Amino acid sequence: MIALLLAGAFGGVIRGLMGFLKHRLSYKDVEFNYRYFLATVGLSAFIGLVVTWAIVASELGLPLIDQINPALALIVGYAGGDFIENLYKLLIGKTVLFPTTK
Repeated sequence: MIALLLAGAFGGVIRGLMGFLKHRLSYKDVEFNYRYFLATVGLSAFIGLVVTWAIVASELGLPLIDQINPALALIVGYAGGDFIENLYKLLIGKTVLFPTTK
């Protein structure tokens, strides 16, 4: 169970890094903000861990899959973070989780 949770958290970390890189590469002259970076990656890791825990603890069955392994937990952590972020954006109406100032 610990390996699955760590894999889910790592999936969230990957999601956070991808989001940060996307933001950084999409705009010119973006400053590197350590607080924003750590908040994004940390929140994504936490969401990946929680979503993985929820899936594993609920013992949901997936077609053609008997049990969740660390590779699937990593995917669940990544996708769960993406789902929660987009749900937040839809409900709150903001386009970014942590607005930055210039």
